[in-house]
Amino acid sequence: MRLHPEVLDALGLRPWDAVALTGARVTVALAAAADRSGPAGVVLVDDVALTNLGLGEGAEVGVAPVRATPARRVTVAGSRLATATAPPEVIRLALTGKVFRPGDTVSLLPQDLAPSTAANAGQVRSRLSASIGMTWTNELITIAATDPDGPVTVQPSTVVSWRGAPEPALSAPAEPAEPGETGSAAPPAAAPDEPVVPLSDLAGSRDTANRLAEWLRLSFEQPELLHRLGATPRLGVLVSGPSGVGKATLVRSVTASVSAELVEVTAPSIAALESRGAARRLQESLNRATEIAASGRNCVLLLTDADSLLPASEPPPLATVALDALTAAMSAERVAIVVTSAQPQSVDPRLREPGRIDRELTIALPDSATRVELLRVLLRNAPLAADVELGELAERTPGFAAADLVALCRESAVRAALRHRDGAAEPAIAQHDLVAALSSVRPISMSTSDDLQTGGLTLDDVGNMVDVKQSLTETVLWPLRYPDSFTRLGVEPPRGVLLYGPPGCGKTFLIRALAGSGRLNVLSVKGAELMDKFVGESERAVRELFLRAANAAPALIFLDEVDALAPRRGQSSDSGVGDRVVAALLTELDGVEPMRDVVVLGATNRPELIDPALLRPGRLERRVYVPPPDEHARAEILRSAAKNTPLASDVDLAAVAADLDGYSAADCAALIREAALTAMRESLDAAEVSATHLATARRAVRPSLDQAQLTALQSYAESRR
Repeated sequence: MRLHPEVLDALGLRPWDAVALTGARVTVALAAAADRSGPAGVVLVDDVALTNLGLGEGAEVGVAPVRATPARRVTVAGSRLATATAPPEVIRLALTGKVFRPGDTVSLLPQDLAPSTAANAGQVRSRLSASIGMTWTNELITIAATDPDGPVTVQPSTVVSWRGAPEPALSAPAEPAEPGETGSAAPPAAAPDEPVVPLSDLAGSRDTANRLAEWLRLSFEQPELLHRLGATPRLGVLVSGPSGVGKATLVRSVTASVSAELVEVTAPSIAALESRGAARRLQESLNRATEIAASGRNCVLLLTDADSLLPASEPPPLATVALDALTAAMSAERVAIVVTSAQPQSVDPRLREPGRIDRELTIALPDSATRVELLRVLLRNAPLAADVELGELAERTPGFAAADLVALCRESAVRAALRHRDGAAEPAIAQHDLVAALSSVRPISMSTSDDLQTGGLTLDDVGNMVDVKQSLTETVLWPLRYPDSFTRLGVEPPRGVLLYGPPGCGKTFLIRALAGSGRLNVLSVKGAELMDKFVGESERAVRELFLRAANAAPALIFLDEVDALAPRRGQSSDSGVGDRVVAALLTELDGVEPMRDVVVLGATNRPELIDPALLRPGRLERRVYVPPPDEHARAEILRSAAKNTPLASDVDLAAVAADLDGYSAADCAALIREAALTAMRESLDAAEVSATHLATARRAVRPSLDQAQLTALQSYAESRR
């Protein structure tokens, strides 16, 4: 990449120093001086660097100096041709003089600009041409892993190997141990169905992995230091995070990185057994871990989904046995216990007492930049078409965990395979395969909720309603698209909106269009769905609703008929259930823990019945009136409803709309439907709808708007202005 000379001086850089570039992901490059006559604020990079950044031309890039360390090992991945024909030594020569980090894509073209590497450029070109052939200049390889992790450079002593090939040892192999001797063992090989993922591939959770690795190394390798400082080397860690985010994968990777053995216990499979069999199965796993530690090897005991074995509510007798067994196992040296749970609040509190599992790490759902990096890792070995835009795909997958992205890539591969069954072209995954896979892959966080299907709608498909669309855009889309603007001005974005208006005027349609415009997950809840006759169940349903929304963020919570869910307190005869639900809603909307990337939208045609506390600033603070359609809007609604209906030449929808005063949007759509049914009644072979059919339907479909209610809503809207 090239920078203006003044920018190089300001950053304290010399030509060919390494710099970190931050876009949708972080990459590294060599900095050179650009033409002094050019603009100072422009960074010039090639297409490979743009790919590593996950950006396009014209985007903003952060630049900062970085220190690149010499690599001991570099593992690369590439095309089948390059892997089979190019020796690792030739790849090492091609990488000499370059700087990169795990996950980067690198061209095989040698670095022939920097003076220190120009002498080897001709040799590298000739050897690559002899190995791969004429197409070697188009070959790209991916840096799968480096040792050490982070920005590195290749030196003559660096060991380069293809991923999947046996790696040469950095030193001579150790002499075999004599009988009876014990020593450090290599990390165990992963089972075929549970491959160990390199730490460099843990996009978005590398900091968490490094923290866990530090704890394990300290506990295993320096117990004397802990004893000297008055601590104990026993280690129990709870790793929490949404389902599918990669908790167990992280623990497997970290265990392999610290050269420890892993004993994995699946809590749901044990909990499904009868008590005696479950206790025996758990004790066998714990005995295996302690036997490994007794032989002088470090061991990590992984208990996945602990909430199924140790639930917080009504714990079974087995829970006490399991807790005692885990405590006994932790007392052994060289044994660490790691517990995972997607619902840490549902785990027996006794498990998290001091001396047991008293440390906690959390893995969050990947954001857009992390999803780009995950998609790049998942698809790096798959042939991709030239039109694949991983950044666009990441924007369309809010709330997707790592497991969801794996399912998405698998589904897109199946769709691509179906297209290439005839073998006429070289198989490759195209952008439309990835986009089409979105229709069949739902986020795990949305699997237990009634998500609102947008049907491809956006706010551009909503005719008229300019003020309403602007209010919704400012309240819902701006906080998600421009969070920096709110931070710069020092204000919190609005948390909620109340849509009110007559029935049938398009409130739900607006929500669907809004969700389609913002590419958001929408959790739709009817007003009475959260009500339950049992004490505490309604409040629990409200908590779980907001928890699902937080796990699927950015998300909308759509409370339809919110007047039935949150009526004025003190006026109901339901034994206080409604009052408790209102209190739970108020706590979630404006409680101690602020909502992140979650907006609540309520819809009602009786706003005066809603509890006033729900409408104050900080809750459903924006009230947007959705009026009945005027003449122009009715004409647009009729055209939209009739877009698939063949109309006769004598039909004038504008004239029809002018005669529909008092009709709602639903009434207009019903008019077109009734006109088509009228034509079918005359003849089942009817090919079009005429003006006569519309006139007949006009007499059958009467306006549904109640004038008294409409007047009350208009008065309420005037009072809020």
